[in-house]
Amino acid sequence: MRDSFGNADFYTTVAGDTLAGVAAGYKLPERKIAQFNALEPGTGLTPGTRLRLIPDGPMPGAKGPATVDADGIPTSYTVEPDDTLGGITYRFNLTEEQLAEANKVPFTYERGSIYFIQAGKVVQLQKKPVDSRSGSGASVNNSFGQTVFYTTVDGDSFDSLGYKFRSTTAQILLYNPALSANEPIPAGTKLRLIPGELKIEGAQGTFTADAQGIPLTYTTAPGDTERQVSFRFGVDQLRSANRPSTGTAGAWYDFTDLPNGELAPGQTISVALDKPINNPGS
Repeated sequence: MRDSFGNADFYTTVAGDTLAGVAAGYKLPERKIAQFNALEPGTGLTPGTRLRLIPDGPMPGAKGPATVDADGIPTSYTVEPDDTLGGITYRFNLTEEQLAEANKVPFTYERGSIYFIQAGKVVQLQKKPVDSRSGSGASVNNSFGQTVFYTTVDGDSFDSLGYKFRSTTAQILLYNPALSANEPIPAGTKLRLIPGELKIEGAQGTFTADAQGIPLTYTTAPGDTERQVSFRFGVDQLRSANRPSTGTAGAWYDFTDLPNGELAPGQTISVALDKPINNPGS
């Protein structure tokens, strides 16, 4: 029995199966499969036995409750304090990439270069099926390769676009207030996939854009941070667009709090890699 990613969570034995053979077939230690099924290593198997290939219930690093479907496949999980990413992926037989895809965006958050998992958050463990027509609309990308606008086609949905662009439904609704979560997205809709016009915490300033609506420059406001400005405009190399004209120093723009990445207000900086601002005075 496989999950939505094709990972095997259960196996039903046939004549001739051994615990060691099943373990080898799924690249798991025999002791783990024995442990998952309350068996001793080397125990004989009866044909038709349904073996678990994932742990049964809470374990260190993943102590929270899970929901399962009618086949026993875990579908969602509630994070507990002290849970770890490794514990969750191990318990539910997922890779970190699959977990991110099931949630459409990673569910970890960063603080001081350390990644944490938020207790109480409900994590999805399976991806939803999407229409084969989805994702074939026209995209408008910025110079960093981030899709800023996408024009929908028949078959697109919040889930399919979430998987394609790593955006949650809540984010798509926030950036496109004319849409409703309870209604389909009409074909031909031009969706914004970055905050852009939406001012967010840590990126409250104003910006200019080209004829396509791609942001070009940004003027910082009090309390802005480098990280949030990058997020608002879909930029992953903000410093590369703002190098000094000479020398090997980093970005030319000024900070008020360098450890926290807080920018000095009133600076006009580039948010377009192909139209950098090279400050000659730096």
